[in-house]
Order: sequence, then structure tokens, then C-alpha cells
Amino acid sequence: MSDPQTTAFSRQDSEPLSMNDFWQEVEHIKQTRYSDVEECSSSEPNTPEEGEAEEDWLQDTGLSPLIGDQTPVEDNVLLLSTLTRTQTAAVQRRLDSYSCSLRKRCKQPTRDVREVFDVTRIQDCLPEENGVSDKRAPPLVNGNNLKPSPNHLKVSEASNILYTDVAYSEQAAFGPKAESKTSLQPESLPNINIYKGRLGVTRVSDLSPLDVKPIPSLALIELTALFDVLDLELKRNKAVKRKAAEGRLFGVMLNALLEQDQKVVPHARIPLILEAILTCLEKKGLTVQGILRVPGAQARIKTLQQRLERDFYGGLICWDDVNPHDASGLLKLFLRELPAPLLTAEYLPAFSAVQNISDTRQKLQALNLLVLVLPEPNRHTLKALLEFLHKVASHEKSNLMSMWNIATIIAPNLFLYRGSNLKSVEGGGKQQAEGVAGVVMAMVRYQDLLWTVPTFLLSQVRKLNESRSKRSAFGDQKIRNFLRKIHKDKEKQEKNQTEPCKQVKVRTPLFVRDTLVIQLNEETRASDVLQQFQKQMTQRNWQMNNVASMKCNGPIEFPKLDLYEVGGNICERCLDPDTYLLDLQTVNPNGEWVIKARHPSPPVL
Repeated sequence: MSDPQTTAFSRQDSEPLSMNDFWQEVEHIKQTRYSDVEECSSSEPNTPEEGEAEEDWLQDTGLSPLIGDQTPVEDNVLLLSTLTRTQTAAVQRRLDSYSCSLRKRCKQPTRDVREVFDVTRIQDCLPEENGVSDKRAPPLVNGNNLKPSPNHLKVSEASNILYTDVAYSEQAAFGPKAESKTSLQPESLPNINIYKGRLGVTRVSDLSPLDVKPIPSLALIELTALFDVLDLELKRNKAVKRKAAEGRLFGVMLNALLEQDQKVVPHARIPLILEAILTCLEKKGLTVQGILRVPGAQARIKTLQQRLERDFYGGLICWDDVNPHDASGLLKLFLRELPAPLLTAEYLPAFSAVQNISDTRQKLQALNLLVLVLPEPNRHTLKALLEFLHKVASHEKSNLMSMWNIATIIAPNLFLYRGSNLKSVEGGGKQQAEGVAGVVMAMVRYQDLLWTVPTFLLSQVRKLNESRSKRSAFGDQKIRNFLRKIHKDKEKQEKNQTEPCKQVKVRTPLFVRDTLVIQLNEETRASDVLQQFQKQMTQRNWQMNNVASMKCNGPIEFPKLDLYEVGGNICERCLDPDTYLLDLQTVNPNGEWVIKARHPSPPVL
């Protein structure tokens, strides 16, 4: 049976896919846009001047001390030491370009990366004189100069698997070349799965905020390297700073709106107004024919918007009385009235450029990295939107909305934000329209892959944490304790090699605090530990559970438990149930494992 989400694309050989919905939506945006001209023009992002783009890029990647006469801090050196060959080449290109622009402006030239980084290592990482890196060298596996195993090469050649152990730019540089296509034309989308190695799959939500913090910088460097290898220009607009509007719901910057919402719901991660609209549509609109396509009554939408601005936080809005088509119009109005686009002004051109990548897996790799570089409010809001659109597509039989229909309608509302120039999209013609709609379609179809933290990025985070930990130990004048710890860890590691055993510290909201000792072998997974713990808890606590249930007048519901990796070269990571623990112990020998309930998600998600 074919995937219902791809039925719209299987017909492309027999009949062309219509772009009528796209242009009708653009025309509808023209008619309903009531922002004044002066405000619109002031919110248009600026194109950086010569040298500014490179300077902003180095600033965003945390490498700004490499320019001018600043003294690089140790964090810069640590970051550079984790980069792959293609990533380092991307950094050097930006530094060279910035240095060239400085010479034109008669300013002090930038230093070479080799002045702050190991010359012997970086020499192999820099591009050749023609700007192309040495393709004779093997790709880097997990950020290390390791020759990939036959399994790595076999997996990387599979067309339906997204492989994340090797940096995407390295795969593009050293892997087979994709067939040349010029646009992201709608096609029969394959089922693509992430290659789940022995360390499991890691999502952004599985990591602690401290581990997530360096990921946007690393992802931006990798995204730039990937675009360089694919011979695409990574254009980044310069965002315009705007004053935050107070007390409003529409036309407000996301971060300002969330600050306002968190006074009501402290852990809100997406705007409460957007959550309310999506909830209304999920209850009443998923099966309505033409939902998202059929416009609501503009008079009712404007009246509802005014009521929301006045009474939303007071809880005086009855969503049961809202027409589903009006709610969908309100959703699209919220998206395009954002002062800065949901995909951000900086990266909107990069999202659009994904249509020019020929290989489907490389498109997803670029989108994966773009999602990771988004600011946290944008990333959470985009996730909530894509999850809703996927639900709409799953009801195609009743609402007659295929994934292509949804993409062509939502694309203008994502790429035409408040103050954007409608003529620029219209001037792009059919190919540009199909391209951005295809990008939205890919994000909806493959959204489960986009919030994955690639294994190679996680390896770079581990290296950063490990290096900083060692530096902190020496800086605190605790050399003796540090050396003693290394000696103990070495003895423990030697013992584990002969008889693999690991203590798992258990911290749960249950009635006991205990330590579970397990015997590891090559096939022991995180799910096995959880099953063993739950079995032990069932046997030991049945009497306590019975007593507690009598007091509560009913059975006790225990929270869902997960196994976490804590300490060592990671702050905290919720483990995939299919993680092989002996392999994880090798990667992080100084970490411990903790069984506990996952932190409760904010109500908005």
C-alpha cells in the first residue's frame, strides 16, 4: 500500500501538479494586507555590505576573535579542534574573504587560522588553491581522522537512509555525486529513515540546555561547509532590529510574545495564541473539506482578531463558536504578520536555496542543519506548526487536502512575512513558487528527521565538554585530584574490559532510592535496563503500592521512566531505548546512568 502522504506526487508523470493554490494565496495576502507602507518598508531585511556577511558569520559561529587584533580565547581553539576537514575549509574561506574585504578598505588584515590552530593538523584541512578541498583524504568519522568502515560506506550509499555519523559535508565531498537537477520539483517522496547506530538517535529535546548551547554554532559551520561543497551560496540577510510591541498578540516578535506569555504560563515554549488556534483547528477543522484552502470571512476574522487582542488573556474567548475556516485564516494571519519571519530573516534565503539541491538526502541534511540553527522560540513554534500540518495531511480522504495542497498554501505565509516584498516572489515565477512549496512539503513530510542532532555534531559537543572539563580541573589547582581521578578511571576501565559491569544510579519520584547493578554485554540496550528496573520495582514495592493506593482511593500511576546519560563528556542526555550500553560506556567512560522520569513538557507542546 502506498503512503497516503505521497499520493499527490505519484501522479506527477501523468498530470502536472497545480500551483493555483499558491497564487490564489498570494493574491489573498495582497487583498488582506493592511499594514501601512512605511512600517512594511522599515521591516525589510538588509543585505550585508562587503565584509559584513563574513563578520556576522564569524560572530554567529563564535569565531569572531579570529578577526582583527583580538586575542583568541581558549574556547575558540577548542571549537576549531573539533572541526572536520570540510568545516575547517569553510572557516578559512570566510576568513580569507573577510581579509580581502579589509584590504580593499585599507584596514588591518585578519590573522590566518593557522596562527591559533595546530599548523600540522590544519594544513590537511585547508582548501587547495582552487578552493576545493583534498578529496583524496578519507572522510572524518565522528569528527576523527578515521577511515570509514565498509559498513559506513555501504550505509552512506543507501538512498533511503540518512546517515549521521559522518559530517554531511564530508559525505558530499567524498561520496558519489548526485544526479543533476535544477529545482526541488514535487516528486514521489521516498521513505527515508535515520541510520540508528549503536549509540541510538538523539533529538534536540533529549539534551540539556548546556549541551544544546554550542549546537547552533557547530550546525552553522557545517551548513556553510555543506553549501560550499555543493557549490551553493549561503546567503544570510541582516535582520532589522524592531521595538517589541507590548500587550499585543499579532505583529509581535516571537521572543517578546513568549516573554509576555510566560508571565501567564511560566514554561510556555510556543505562543499561547498559536497554541489556542491550533487546538481549535485540531478539534473542529481536521476533517473539514478545504481547510486552510477555503478562506474564512474577512470581517469575522478581523473582529475575532480584535477580540483576541482585548480578551485573550482573560479567558473570555469561546473557541467552540469559531468557524474552522476563520481559525485557519487567523493561523495564516499570525504567521505572515510576524515582524520577522518564522524561518528568520537571516536564514529565509537559505531555506529557499534548498530547492536547488539535487539529492533528496542532501536536501534533508540542509534542512536538518537549518532547523538546528534557528533560535529556540522559532524552532519550537515551527515544530508545533509542522506537527499540525502533518495531522491535516493524514485526514486527506475527508478534508481533500493533500500534502502538496497544504505546502502550496502555507509556503506564501512562511516566505511572505510582514513587510516583505510580494513582487520578489511573483517575479520568481512558477519555478520559484514550486521550489519554496517543495521545501515546505519536505519539512512536513520528513519533520521527524529534522529535530535530530546528528551523531557527528554530538561528538563535537562531547569533545568541547571534555576539553573544558580538563581545563577547569587544571585551572582550579586540583592537579593531584585530577590525576588521581584519571588513575581510578583507568583502573575502572581495565576492570570493565575483563568483566563489564556498571552501576546505574536510580533517582525516581517513587518510594525508594536504590542502585541497580547490571551485567553488560554487547547486546545490552537501554530498554533492557529499564525493563529490569521496572520488574524489580514491581516485585519490591507491591505492598507499598497497595498501602498507598488505599490512601489515594485508587491505583497509583507511575510516571514513564527513561534512562539518562549524565556527566563525563555530556551534561545530560536522554537515551534512545535502542542504545547499546557497552558502546556508550566506551564513548563516555566517566559518565553515569540515571533512571528517572523525563522532565515534564510544557503544556503548549
